[in-house]
Amino acid sequence: MTKKEKVSFIMKELDKLYPKIPIPLDHKDPYTLLIAVLLSAQSTDVRVNQITPLLFKKADTPQQMIKLSVDEIREIIKPVGLSPMKSKGIHGLSQILIDKHGGQVPMSFEALEELPAVGHKTASVVMSQAFNVPAFPVDTHIHRLMFRWGLSNGKNVVQTERDAKRLFPKNRWNDLHLQIIWYGREYCPARGWNIEKDRITSAIGRKLILKKMKPS
Repeated sequence: MTKKEKVSFIMKELDKLYPKIPIPLDHKDPYTLLIAVLLSAQSTDVRVNQITPLLFKKADTPQQMIKLSVDEIREIIKPVGLSPMKSKGIHGLSQILIDKHGGQVPMSFEALEELPAVGHKTASVVMSQAFNVPAFPVDTHIHRLMFRWGLSNGKNVVQTERDAKRLFPKNRWNDLHLQIIWYGREYCPARGWNIEKDRITSAIGRKLILKKMKPS
């Protein structure tokens, strides 16, 4: 199976499994999404969705957030992990949004990545899910599946993102990155992986084997 054939097959299978694609992190606007994505680093979406209502009850705008101290924010978000760094980032970026962006989340990769504790992946998620700008945020699930599907060499997430953007149509990036994440969680986890349940990977493998067995 060529990479082009794999891409076509993968997109068709994911569309069958996930015709409606839920957003993993609960939020109501670009700011609350930005905070939720920042909190999700080295944590789970389930845990973040348990904590954000507590935080947003006290502050769900930059103006309200800077009224809280870093220590107050840290105490609320402690269960998601890395709370010292994340609390400073949340407080710091909220102040910058007020000072430089009129209290609004900027709609550009460059401006987002200048904010404290916001890296390329976080910026990509916000651009994709808040502003519908084509992006392909790569998490551990996407990185793992791109390698298992033979679409990237697994060297690093930067290369995986390049390969994903090169192989998949740009108008599908926003949906596909979410579909692949859901698929990875349900069918292709890092631990306890059952290739029989992982129908996409097993189908790609079977077709590759059958192709090799065909007489020349």
